[in-house]
Amino acid sequence: MVDRGTSNLSEVTDFILVGFRVRPELHILLFLLFLLVYAMILLGNVGMMTIIMTYPRLNTPMYFFLGNLSFIDLFYSSVIAPKAMVNFWSESKSISFAGCVTQLFLFALFIVAEAFLLAAMAYDRFIAICNPLLYSVQMSTHLCIQLVAGSYFCGCISSILLTSVTFTLSFCASRAIDHFYCDYRPLQRISCSDLYLHKIVSFFLCSIIILPTIIVIMVSYMYIVSTVLKIRSTEGRKKAFSTCSSHLGVVSVLYGAIIFMYVIPDRFPELSKVASLCYTLVTPMLNPLIYSLRNKDVKEALRKILGKKIFLFNSILTMI
Repeated sequence: MVDRGTSNLSEVTDFILVGFRVRPELHILLFLLFLLVYAMILLGNVGMMTIIMTYPRLNTPMYFFLGNLSFIDLFYSSVIAPKAMVNFWSESKSISFAGCVTQLFLFALFIVAEAFLLAAMAYDRFIAICNPLLYSVQMSTHLCIQLVAGSYFCGCISSILLTSVTFTLSFCASRAIDHFYCDYRPLQRISCSDLYLHKIVSFFLCSIIILPTIIVIMVSYMYIVSTVLKIRSTEGRKKAFSTCSSHLGVVSVLYGAIIFMYVIPDRFPELSKVASLCYTLVTPMLNPLIYSLRNKDVKEALRKILGKKIFLFNSILTMI
């Protein structure tokens, strides 16, 4: 047994990611499931970014935000999924101390950036539907760049604070993190430090991230719904709701899982792992599908790109 009074941060060289408490034979099934989902994340988000960058008609604020959303989804799922898949086959399931720090830092950066980006997207939809005549003026290229840069900046600052506070804790209770990636709540459970300051900082960060972004999203959609209900045309109302419902659906899933994970008291570790799957893998997988399948411009761009590829392939075959 490690002495709780003498063990400190410097003695920790690695951690063990416990992962899912299932029978060993189910690890293969989980590996295949993670692999399938991650492959869909790669295909969907890389495809979405490629379409937005190569199709001139999608050079608008909404698609600029969507492109950055795909970039964020791709990278924060890549911080989690590969290591989780490796651990399904590994006996030790270990992650180095530096690897754990890096994983927490990058994940916190991208998940916070996504929260602020979704708020910016809600504001964009508010201007597009409630003030369409001034849309091109108010949602200028300069403002869009500022909103996206601000999202990454907030993510970076929050991540630095959270990672710094978390890894100044002493880990003498155990090296086993009861999760499938390094997150600050599971790390709290294995710490023997006084968690008062850490909990104050984490609560403060959650408050300034979740509350403002939720308020912006809710207020934006209150105005959007009010405006849409005034539209006389049934087709116009349907089009407006269709444009916003996909974004609202993504926000609901993401924030629901995050609130369960970080706001509700940490009493159910296994349920927390399931909730984590929603924003680490499920949401990044669904975002490209939702925005592409329900968006005429994206579908048209995809058809044109695929049409060119097929034409080029047929031309090569003809020459051969």
